[in-house]
Amino acid sequence: MSGFEGGSREGGSRDGGAREGGRSFDDDRRNSAGRQRSASRSRGGDRSRTSQAPSERRKRTDPARMAAFDVLREVDESDAYANLVLPPLLRERHIRGRDAGFATELTYGTLRLRGRYDAILATCVDRPLPGLDPALLDVLRLGAHQVLGMRVPVHAAVSETVGLARNRVGAGPAQMVNAVLRRVSERSLDEWLSVLTQEAPDTLAGLAATESHPMWIVRAMREALAGNGRDVGEIADLLAADNVSPRVTLVARPGLVDVSDETAWGDAELVAGRWAPTALRLEGSDPGGVPAVREGLAGVQDEGSQLVTLALADAPLDGRDERWLDLCAGPGGKAALLAALAARRGATLVANEVAPHRARLVAGALAAIPEGTVEEVRTGDGRDVGADEPGVYDRVLVDAPCTGLGALRRRPESRWRRTPSDLAALTGLQRELLASALDAVRPGGVVAYVTCSPHIAETQLVVSDVLKKRDDVERLDTPAAVRSVVSAGGVTEEIPLADRDDVQLWPHVHGTDAMHLTLLRRTV
Repeated sequence: MSGFEGGSREGGSRDGGAREGGRSFDDDRRNSAGRQRSASRSRGGDRSRTSQAPSERRKRTDPARMAAFDVLREVDESDAYANLVLPPLLRERHIRGRDAGFATELTYGTLRLRGRYDAILATCVDRPLPGLDPALLDVLRLGAHQVLGMRVPVHAAVSETVGLARNRVGAGPAQMVNAVLRRVSERSLDEWLSVLTQEAPDTLAGLAATESHPMWIVRAMREALAGNGRDVGEIADLLAADNVSPRVTLVARPGLVDVSDETAWGDAELVAGRWAPTALRLEGSDPGGVPAVREGLAGVQDEGSQLVTLALADAPLDGRDERWLDLCAGPGGKAALLAALAARRGATLVANEVAPHRARLVAGALAAIPEGTVEEVRTGDGRDVGADEPGVYDRVLVDAPCTGLGALRRRPESRWRRTPSDLAALTGLQRELLASALDAVRPGGVVAYVTCSPHIAETQLVVSDVLKKRDDVERLDTPAAVRSVVSAGGVTEEIPLADRDDVQLWPHVHGTDAMHLTLLRRTV
């Protein structure tokens, strides 16, 4: 639940004059009197009542709500990611402080809980939701989140959302928005969740609706829990954890910055991470305002991502420890942590990335690394490295492209964008990348296979499929490596890990993204 409270925010937006289905930004020159007569009286008691006359209702809305709407449209129309679209948009429109926080919560909350709100809206709209104009549907979702998911008074949520509808999709749709949101407001969130649960054909379908995940992901997550030795009854907690906004976690790159250096952190309020000795949780501040982050001495990185990287660096190997490779290095967070660790040991790092724009991000992330540590940031297909450079590296990280199901709390739109059909192409690529990494590492060297997904097809099955074709690789005790990292950082709490030779982290158990790690050693 957000701490933002509703209220009228004046904006400079223009009134929409399009018919339903349009996206006109023209001024609405028509008389607005009487447009909302049919919804002038509430059926839901005081909770949804407004004292405004139809002619007084909002024709415009505030910049924060317009920003949230525009991000949702960009995500839908361009397959963009909200975390890449929203921050520059807020800067461009000079939306700051509480308004920026409101826009952020409204955007991410609506994206995370889209499935829940669609299920609720379907009972309040007299036509199938897929038949609605996508822009109108986004307005309704934004309104539903304000009514049910934020501390916005109902009258303000309805009035402001109607204003948004007038501005962005037209006067006719605005009348529909008014009527639908009043129906939504007739029940509390708990009442709506009870309705969705009761109307679902089975328990999993009920969870899919109430916890806002596609059914195929709910099934995959339950199978992943079972496949990793956890109780499938945890599925509700796992799905709920995906809907909690994650706290910002920083990585203090070893050798570049010290936690005790007050000048490096400015006035940022920091709390030590739970597991990784390099992790710092940032409380109530913008990471861009932290001096160490601006200078590349620290960065924003999930604690689970830090933990798997540290485990690779500390895993035991036979022989020299001089050359490391990040096979799929973009956008550079793990590469920067690996490079900082390599610098302290006198090792070097090669960072490989197939996409040129992501390779540039890697170079930026590595800018503060001591000279001589980073051999090269190069653009190339990781599947070719094993053949081109056989047995060259001592440690290799394979952070394979995946569905990203382990980071749904950070990239909520992924749950609506991914489909089961994506798995075939991704798992084929993952197998090829792991095979290339095993060819690129020397005998006695170590490979870390990492995905930000708990899906069995992307984790355990990929590793087992590759190892079936090789007799020169052994599995290492990955949980022991992770526990060693945790204990070396002075953490007394024992990290809960399954009785397996690989490691699967979980947001509802570890408070991290659902990172998978398998450590492998080349024997011959």
